[in-house]
Amino acid sequence: MSGRCEWCWKHEVEHASRWAALSSISAKIGCTPETLRLWVKRVERGGGAGSAATLDPQGEMAQRMKTLERENRELRQANEILRKASAYFAQAELDRRFRP
Repeated sequence: MSGRCEWCWKHEVEHASRWAALSSISAKIGCTPETLRLWVKRVERGGGAGSAATLDPQGEMAQRMKTLERENRELRQANEILRKASAYFAQAELDRRFRP
């Protein structure tokens, strides 16, 4: 079983053929059987540069989450700066109006 995609192998024994297993799994994960077949083939070949990233949606999700958290932090800082600047200029405008 070395070099085989283990989860695919487990499902393959439950179905009449490898294609039937791929069709069943692909319907559950929302891709075409051909796409899944290519992913499995890439894993069985040992993959290539970046193949682990394409097969690791959790890793992609973690990276995306980290990026979004950083953007969120930057936007919060920008909003705080704008809020303080707005208060400063509003106060300056009030002070200017009431001076004789």
